[in-house]
Amino acid sequence: MKFSFTEEQDEFRSGLRRFLEDKSPSTEVRRLMATPDGWEREQWSKINTELGLTAVAIPEAYGGHGFGLSEQCIILEEMGRSLLCAPYFGSAVLATSAILYAGTEAQKKELLPGIASGDTVATLAFTEENGLWDNSGIATVFENKNQHYSISGTKSFVLDGNTADLIVVLARTPDSKNDEGLSLFTVDAKASGLRKDLLKSVDETRKLARIHFDQVPAKILGTEGTAAGPMKKTMTRSIICLANEMVGGAERLREDALEYVKMRMQFGRSIASFQVTKHKATDMLADVELAKSAAYFAAAAFDEDDDETEEAASIAKAASSEAYMQTAIHSIQMHGGIGFTWDNDTHLWFKRAKSCEVFLGDPAHHHEKMMTIWDA
Repeated sequence: MKFSFTEEQDEFRSGLRRFLEDKSPSTEVRRLMATPDGWEREQWSKINTELGLTAVAIPEAYGGHGFGLSEQCIILEEMGRSLLCAPYFGSAVLATSAILYAGTEAQKKELLPGIASGDTVATLAFTEENGLWDNSGIATVFENKNQHYSISGTKSFVLDGNTADLIVVLARTPDSKNDEGLSLFTVDAKASGLRKDLLKSVDETRKLARIHFDQVPAKILGTEGTAAGPMKKTMTRSIICLANEMVGGAERLREDALEYVKMRMQFGRSIASFQVTKHKATDMLADVELAKSAAYFAAAAFDEDDDETEEAASIAKAASSEAYMQTAIHSIQMHGGIGFTWDNDTHLWFKRAKSCEVFLGDPAHHHEKMMTIWDA
């Protein structure tokens, strides 16, 4: 399998990096993360009108550009590098994937063009208070009265759930378990019976919400009771995307740490020349490059519909989580006392590393998942 980048992809990455360096410096990240919403629609509109990033992986038939997951992962890697404050992951990855894999042709034509243009901000409400990232944790239920659906329950850790216009919700029939009785629904964020609570999170650059549903009117997405398959594809795709976002953040931390130790003088010489610093720098490079290889391979496997894509996704997520977190720790240590201060930007990526580590399943979850697949 070939998973190297083409010249066009490298040029796309370079252009996107320049754009994000200009639009999302750390000063802008700090400003936006202090707001209740965490992002601004004017900036979101510019991202989509100037670059069309939300439309990249949506098929042309539904208003998108029709590129593959590898191109979208380039976007996410660069966004992770810059900590862009925008609802991209929830809208362009989670919600879009669920609609693509579960929706009917008519529903895709109705819902996806708005997401592709950025006019509609969507998200996926999947996980619940139990924090489980598989279907066994789904307790939210739906009721069908003559094809009029309503949802009751509570979803937690919903990415940008407090600002989304459209919410894709996973619910089940009462008394069903695991993969049985699962259906996906679309819910208007202003529907009656719906209440949103903004959650306090260690990562202020990415807002999470708890959403309560009290017999909220909903529209079925696809066919009732068949959401297990589409959700499996949605989660695999999203996990790969998150892994690529994480390696972008890890690489940024590594580069910033090296720049700092090169200019920091101690005992008349740069601390980059100290053996302990060299060891940490070597460990960081090895961890990040290994995670990059796993993340890039998983994206290529998905695009080629490889039989082992699900395993590749879990390997990428576990490797990227561990590399990002360890690189963040090393980076703070290499900065010394200043690395623990609010004024230094390192803590922003450290907090993102921690939130990404547990989002969509921590390394232990994915290690167990890999073993379960291989034992089957």
